[in-house]
Amino acid sequence: MSFSLNFKIKYSEEALEQLKKLDNSVAKRILDKLDSTIENPMHFFERLVGREDYKFRIGDYRVIAKILHNEKIIFVWSLGHRKNIYKNLG
Repeated sequence: MSFSLNFKIKYSEEALEQLKKLDNSVAKRILDKLDSTIENPMHFFERLVGREDYKFRIGDYRVIAKILHNEKIIFVWSLGHRKNIYKNLG
């Protein structure tokens, strides 16, 4: 029986659609960087001011996620270029 302390990454439908629209090299870079956060997401993610969400900077792109500590899940609900990403936050 193996027990993992790592977080799992889950994606919303919206995030998956946003990922599909990106250039393949950009999408791969984002996915690779996200994979590198599973051991210690709090080292990489920064809390958004006045919100429960976190952001993760990858060059000019941002990943917006909820970090569910009890379930060990990084729930990515939005991603995109930094000039557009914050306009979509409700």
